[in-house]
Amino acid sequence: MSGVHVIALVSALVTLSVIVELSRRRQLREKYAVVWLAVGLVVAVFAIAPGLFNRLAHAMGVINPPDLLSVVSVLFLLVVCVHLSWELGRMEDKTRVLAEELTLLRKELEERTLPA
Repeated sequence: MSGVHVIALVSALVTLSVIVELSRRRQLREKYAVVWLAVGLVVAVFAIAPGLFNRLAHAMGVINPPDLLSVVSVLFLLVVCVHLSWELGRMEDKTRVLAEELTLLRKELEERTLPA
């Protein structure tokens, strides 16, 4: 196992540990924890058996396996960014609705408490 593979394995194990700890403390939602645990496990498997990734790359017709790693990594990060943008949009909509409801409730409360 080369130095790069050792670094990848250690990084994967650290990532898995951090994700488990964040999940345990309820600082990371389960749906995100599952994705990051899967990423950590995949990186660990490929770090332990680098020939497996090379065979996968060659089976897909990729001559240089690091090229496949780069493309898959960029696509994964693109999907993560799009998903987080979508989640942010949903949260902005919910925040706006909550602010409007709060304003209406405050107005109603003021109307009830004002002397006639």
